[in-house]
Amino acid sequence: MADAKPNGNPPTSPAGDADLEAVEKLSTSYKKIRAELAKVIIGQEKVVQELLIALFCRGHCILEGVPGLAKTLMISTLARTLNLSFSRIQFTPDLMPSDITGTEVIEEDKATGHRGLRFVKGPIFANVILADEINRTPPKTQAALLEAMQEHQVSAAGFQHKLPEPFFVLATQNPIEQEGTYSLPEAQLDRFMFKVLVDYPSEDEEFDIVRLTTAPQDAELDTVLSADEIMALQSIIRRVPCADHLIRYAMRFARWTRRERQDVPDFVEKYVAWGAGPRASQFLVLAGKARAILKGRYHVSAEDIREMALPVLRHRIITNFNAEAEGVRSEHIVERLIDQIPVSESPQLDAAGADRVLAE
Repeated sequence: MADAKPNGNPPTSPAGDADLEAVEKLSTSYKKIRAELAKVIIGQEKVVQELLIALFCRGHCILEGVPGLAKTLMISTLARTLNLSFSRIQFTPDLMPSDITGTEVIEEDKATGHRGLRFVKGPIFANVILADEINRTPPKTQAALLEAMQEHQVSAAGFQHKLPEPFFVLATQNPIEQEGTYSLPEAQLDRFMFKVLVDYPSEDEEFDIVRLTTAPQDAELDTVLSADEIMALQSIIRRVPCADHLIRYAMRFARWTRRERQDVPDFVEKYVAWGAGPRASQFLVLAGKARAILKGRYHVSAEDIREMALPVLRHRIITNFNAEAEGVRSEHIVERLIDQIPVSESPQLDAAGADRVLAE
């Protein structure tokens, strides 16, 4: 493929026009989705970006934030702009696995009198699932959801039922009330690509929120992408090139959190009990690829890796008693790693090299 044109238009080549058109479409669609969400959601731009990156990477997210920050509205609005089916499941201590996956019921044919079992699908059979307060339900029900996330199917009475594609789970947690909750084990937390923090709005944003929500609302949302288009774009993400030295740069974020290694920083040795596994490195590179495309580039940069480090790593680092006593959280560990991990001097893959990889 040819190099990028001086005016900023994407490069073209007969060998890779289809791929480049898809890349351009993903970048353009991202801007349109942000514009549609802005009709209903005020602020939270970073949260929206991280959710879309996870969606296009076929990942899942944990959202953590206090009540009243429009998490449910944000997810349902996102599903509407993408023309995807949406289901909200309120997790409670008495929720059973069959309440979300579905169950077998006896059905009688009135003409013949024959009775048989029929599977009635549960609310998990949707494209976008909001698992509200996932830590309020027992581990058995949590495991049913996490199995569906991993396998994209539900098992019932010995049969497997495929879930609709694309399939995207967003599980929320309330950081305030922890009494009577069932914390997700670290092995299950690791299955979530991102942990996204939903913070309070700024003063100006809160003013706009109050003004918008206390007046008649007639916002009409346009559909930006269909389910088939999303799945086609998801396949493009993995084809975005990432130079070897940037892969090693991403690996260092995970490897430098493992205190049993000899070359870890002193603050990791002091504050970290358990570090991130290889899945963190995989998600860092994948998220970097998605961010590069959403920003209109065709190759990964060190900035992409750094920007994705917090949502990828904050739920994969377990701090020890020293950290708790001194008020050091996993976010602080990641921020110090961002400052200290050096980027290799190897040249980044240029646009022409990126185009050649996309064309192969």
